[in-house]
Amino acid sequence: MNRMTAGQKMAACRRAKGMSQQELAERIRKPVGTLRSWEADEENPNPSEVHQLSCVLDVPADELAHGASPVKWQYRGQLSDEKRMYVFILNRAEAADMRQTRLALPFMRRAHEGQMRKSQSEMIPYEVHPLTMACHALMMGIEDDDVIAALLLHDVVEDTNYAPEDLPVSDRVRAAVRLVSYNTYPGAKEDIKPEYYRHISECPLASLIKCIDRCNNVSCMADGFTKKRMAEYVRETEEDILPLLETAASVPAWNNAVWLVRYQLHALLETFKHLL
Repeated sequence: MNRMTAGQKMAACRRAKGMSQQELAERIRKPVGTLRSWEADEENPNPSEVHQLSCVLDVPADELAHGASPVKWQYRGQLSDEKRMYVFILNRAEAADMRQTRLALPFMRRAHEGQMRKSQSEMIPYEVHPLTMACHALMMGIEDDDVIAALLLHDVVEDTNYAPEDLPVSDRVRAAVRLVSYNTYPGAKEDIKPEYYRHISECPLASLIKCIDRCNNVSCMADGFTKKRMAEYVRETEEDILPLLETAASVPAWNNAVWLVRYQLHALLETFKHLL
């Protein structure tokens, strides 16, 4: 028997209550179009919205968030402690005299303050993402100040009001952050993707940052993406991200890390292909 998706489960529970989409949308004070997108598995409600639906439909929130399954899994949302990661990175930066990383840490924290990362399980502080990436690189043996600082700051320009020139780092790191920030390119995101990836492919630092970023995002996407979005992400990763590893590998000191990231991405992608 096929597993019922979260959207299918939501629709079934709504019908069991004898409610129309319009009626349910009014009860939770959302546009009916939003509810339709949830039931079609095109978008996912956030944890607060899942709680509202759970109360109105009288169904456990976990079933609404993940769909009906014969196996009752215990889901974990946030996998790492941001405070411990912050201290770990700071200690490594001080030991290795990574000046930019020491400056980037508090700057990143201030820039992303109050921002949350999308998850079906819980609301996760956004800083967990760049901190995880920096820890990932350090544990792969990369103690390059430019790399760690760029990983910490890679989303600051795209997701806040800061410009590359505001970042407390070298011109090389600023340039890499600019390259991986969609909002520094003119045009709609989908239209500029070929240009976006072409420019990144010309910069080893930007290529490494983008690949580690995608490795973290693919690892977490099951907790925030619809199946359709996951399938699109798998295709984009194979077509646009994996080739960037060749550019990153042009720096001999990064070769071990490149091998590990390539292995991790391939393993994740093949797993998702079997499941989707």
